[in-house]
Amino acid sequence: MFALVDGNNFYVSCERVFQPRLHAKPVVVLSNNDGCAIARSNEAKALGIKMGAPWFQIRHWQREAGLVGLSANFALYGDMSDRMMALAAELGPTQEVYSIDESFIGLQGVGGDLSARAREVRERIWRCCGLPCGIGIGPTKTLAKLANHIAKTAERKPGSYPSELATVCNLAHLPAADLDAVMAATEVGEVWGVGRQIGRQLRELGVHTALDLTHLPTAQVRQRWGVVLERTVRELQGEPCIGLDEAPPPKQQIACTRSFGQPVTTLALLSEAVSEFASRAAEKLRSQHSVAGQLLVFAHTSAFRPGPRFARSTTVSLRRPSADTRTLVQAALAGVAHIYEPGFALSKAGVMLLDLMPDTHGQGELDFDAATDPTHSGPKGRLMQAFDQLNERFGRGTVHLGSTGASDGPRRWAMRQERLSPQYTTRWSDLPWARA
Repeated sequence: MFALVDGNNFYVSCERVFQPRLHAKPVVVLSNNDGCAIARSNEAKALGIKMGAPWFQIRHWQREAGLVGLSANFALYGDMSDRMMALAAELGPTQEVYSIDESFIGLQGVGGDLSARAREVRERIWRCCGLPCGIGIGPTKTLAKLANHIAKTAERKPGSYPSELATVCNLAHLPAADLDAVMAATEVGEVWGVGRQIGRQLRELGVHTALDLTHLPTAQVRQRWGVVLERTVRELQGEPCIGLDEAPPPKQQIACTRSFGQPVTTLALLSEAVSEFASRAAEKLRSQHSVAGQLLVFAHTSAFRPGPRFARSTTVSLRRPSADTRTLVQAALAGVAHIYEPGFALSKAGVMLLDLMPDTHGQGELDFDAATDPTHSGPKGRLMQAFDQLNERFGRGTVHLGSTGASDGPRRWAMRQERLSPQYTTRWSDLPWARA
């Protein structure tokens, strides 16, 4: 038995915890450079604002309906996610954090009324974090995901499903006829694992609902669409095929890319930005205890702005695999110097770490630097350990390489975040004040 705990309109809900003025107002959270909507409140959805809608196309709702647009505050969202996941873990013995706002919980061995237990956990998350969420329960992960969709939709759109399924939906407790009814009321595209293209193909064959998909012969599904969709159908039929991933495997590639807040036209600014990106990627690499053998760096102009076009990339092979920020930044700067050409207004650049392998702490190829430099005690090294510990304790960027530029002021290449809220839970200076 599985449960899926999913935050409602998560980014917007995080903002509302510290800004009560946003309650009952249409709110959207915007992507990098305040480009498009990546999260919407129910009030914003009611205005017809679609996911991914460009801000310049929807900002007229500010004066017409009081729409509030906010820059994405990922430091806040990440910290609030950690708090919510810690409380969600109380639902069962095992947990898979699926995304920043979703968590699968294994309920094997948990006795008693699972629906009542889920409501208690949901209430605790609301009381301790101020975050609304929906919880779906089912005998498979796909059915738990479907139950979560039903729980949230029944709350947001009364009449779409029975009201007793709102906020917490336990499909395992539904009689067979009621289960068929809710699956018949669910459009096939809402099933986890059915993408847009497959959904269109299914509808062309007369498969319009989750119930229709459940009744397809698995052999036919596998022959036409492959084993992934077959597994989805089997899970809808109640056969567990997907287990909890309690320890996700290390990533095979790590990337850090950004669109610039304003065009970058000089090598100095491009080098500064790429140094920062390589530093961020190196932190992620060390956090999963890996080293990289190659680094790719790229830069390009915008396809939507007039002017000459530029798009180039290059891959730099390291002398030996490393997770040292200095080594990776040095390789990134060499790549930038190789691809850069003057006369272009660059809009985006990035760094991707390739050829990743486990950090074996110096095993394998002999590192001659280790004999003369004690900071090279293994790919991570004592220096990088201190580097990460200081930044974790005092905030990202507290210790950084000089090539990333000054961190005490705005950077010309940094993303536009003109609507950024304070980092209420992760920065001392942004802590909210309560006045009597």
